[in-house]
Amino acid sequence: MNRIPVIIFLGVPGAGKGTQALRLSNEKGIPRISTGDMLRQAVQDDSPLGRMVQAIMKDGRLVDDETMLKLVQDRILRPDCRNGFILDGYPRNMQQAGQFERILQPHMDVRVVKIEVAEEDIVKRIAGRRTCPKCERIYNIYFHPPGKDELCDADQTPLFRRDDDLEDVVRRRIETYQRETRPLIDYYGSKQVLQLVNGSQNSNLVADQILRAVDLN
Repeated sequence: MNRIPVIIFLGVPGAGKGTQALRLSNEKGIPRISTGDMLRQAVQDDSPLGRMVQAIMKDGRLVDDETMLKLVQDRILRPDCRNGFILDGYPRNMQQAGQFERILQPHMDVRVVKIEVAEEDIVKRIAGRRTCPKCERIYNIYFHPPGKDELCDADQTPLFRRDDDLEDVVRRRIETYQRETRPLIDYYGSKQVLQLVNGSQNSNLVADQILRAVDLN
């Protein structure tokens, strides 16, 4: 059986993981699996899970590991993942990494990319972030604003700001990352599957470096 790539993006919230994961997905034709998007859909559906998730996200905390594993496991079994997939926002801690490895098939080849950005830039990046709910384009009112205030350039849809992009929530998310996610860097480094990418560069240069790092040609 052919080996299929499983690409994991790591980095402080606001490092550009979502933007680069979507770009790589579009270029290589493999799905980007965003646990954040799946959780926000649950909130929008107003299910019991969604109401629980909403309270957790507004407080800047992470959803429990068992819930995240179930979301991911169900998703990677879908037919569009048969040639590989990209994980954006998972795993976030060592517990999740161990759980995830147990559901991987032997022919799945894990490759990890950590996007590095100076922490002093992160809060401004996130606080200024706006997203188009229709086409998923991501803007920043400081660094990459839309042509018209709060409207998507592509389809003129009003942009939205996520509840978890508020500054006080962002700071708690960064603290959580430092405590829970950074150990993954050493873990994947020891397994020799980790590649470091400078996320402070022009986005095109970041994308080129990621392509070289994951070697999907």
